Amino acid sequence: MKNQFSFLGFSALLFISSCKTLPSSAAIGDDGKIKVTFVQVNDVYEIAPMQGGKVGGVARVASLKKNELAKNPNTFMVMAGDFLSPSVYNSLKHEGKRIRGKQMVESLNAAGLDFAVFGNHEFDIKEEELQKRIDESSFTWIASNTFHQTKSGVAPFAKSTSSGKENFPESYILEVQDEDGTQAKIGIMGLTLPFNKVQYVSYTDHFAAAEKLYATLKETCDAVIAITHLEVKEDSILAARLPDLDLIMGGHEHDMQFKKVGNVFITKAHANAKSAYVNYLTIDKNNKKTSVLPELRMIDESIVQDAETALVVKKWMDIGEKNYQALGFNAQRIIRDRGEPLDGREAAIRSGQTNLTRVIISAMEKAVPLADVVLLNSGSIRVDDLLQMPITEYDIIRTLPYGGSIMEVDMKGSLLIKVLEAGRNNVGSGGFLQYSSAVKYLPEAKIWTLQANAIDPSKTYHVGLSDFLMTGGEANMAFLTKDNPDIVKIYPIITDSNDLRSDSRLAIIKYLYELGK
Repeated sequence: MKNQFSFLGFSALLFISSCKTLPSSAAIGDDGKIKVTFVQVNDVYEIAPMQGGKVGGVARVASLKKNELAKNPNTFMVMAGDFLSPSVYNSLKHEGKRIRGKQMVESLNAAGLDFAVFGNHEFDIKEEELQKRIDESSFTWIASNTFHQTKSGVAPFAKSTSSGKENFPESYILEVQDEDGTQAKIGIMGLTLPFNKVQYVSYTDHFAAAEKLYATLKETCDAVIAITHLEVKEDSILAARLPDLDLIMGGHEHDMQFKKVGNVFITKAHANAKSAYVNYLTIDKNNKKTSVLPELRMIDESIVQDAETALVVKKWMDIGEKNYQALGFNAQRIIRDRGEPLDGREAAIRSGQTNLTRVIISAMEKAVPLADVVLLNSGSIRVDDLLQMPITEYDIIRTLPYGGSIMEVDMKGSLLIKVLEAGRNNVGSGGFLQYSSAVKYLPEAKIWTLQANAIDPSKTYHVGLSDFLMTGGEANMAFLTKDNPDIVKIYPIITDSNDLRSDSRLAIIKYLYELGK
């Protein structure tokens, strides 16, 4: 089987899988050809349009699917992972409970999502929270290499319904039929990279799982596709190892990806539904051939928002707004309307500095002007995206959804060096440290400097840092607590919202706003 793919077609295929086939009377004039449309999104953390309402929005994706569905009833919407987390909503409360992706599931239910696979961020939330979101979902989950690690052993993840538990299938066979009676079966696999290794998740090798499932599916299906949340280089390996696979609809990178390996198309849309791929799959049963036509669709003001989905989105936006106001934020206020996008992608901030991390550090320095150095763990930055202009207070809230105060401590240089070294060794993870530009590491000499002078182990330094770092909870930094003997003094934590130190986001918002003057 050979492919040419389009993002929207994939979404359509997902929807039809749950529908009954057309009456047998439709078989008159069967031409042996059938077309299926998949509307594909991935890495979506925002339910509402962004950039002043100009781009994105789940309600627009819902309209895109409905438009394609009107042209072809065999149209399905697909989510290629990462939608329950990270999100600013995950730190907010509704009816006394943390929201933890509930807003996303309810919005995607309304939008008509048909199929979803796990992304690595689905496992950011607690086991019981994930189970609640699964139980609330009305779409089908496919998990080919991702399983539930329980006290009694490894089992499939499952959805609890009124009729009992429904195990997630390792593969799914979608049966479709068109108006002239052509019938086809499409096998679907769902693969996830083993990035977030929490205790309640067990992974198997995604390549081995795909090869095993493909060998079975190809015997009974007219086409086989994969929905993946893998790095694009791994998608490319998958396409090379399974050259007759019909399509790979993936996620994870956040910036749009489009590749063709052999005859296999790999499609990934922009994060946060700034775009969607509409993949048109044609199956010719007479000649036993398939083709895929991929089309990238920008999700912008040219697409009218679906009214039903928009109501759900507004409900959750109102809930969020009340939470923000209680915290002292004016979420919709524009604080910067020009300049280059700010890079908050995990791949960048967890291995180096970006323009966004420099802004955050500068804002912290201004909030604690007496500090010799300020420190921030990159894991505090959860947006995993490029912040486009104009930037609002909400953009900063979602960038650092957990907030937290800026603490001030006096510590010995020996401890400061130990912290900086741990942060350097945490490269690639949330424990990688962002710090003042006055601090440098000289790899040849293997020393840390401050203002071009080597940090003196016996000297005391005044340090501003995120409050989380002082809990000892960051990777390889369990030693960084108030009880460390090299902590000379801990200054009182500021709680007055009029003081920028009370919440690092307030400091960043003011800094960016003043930059724009």
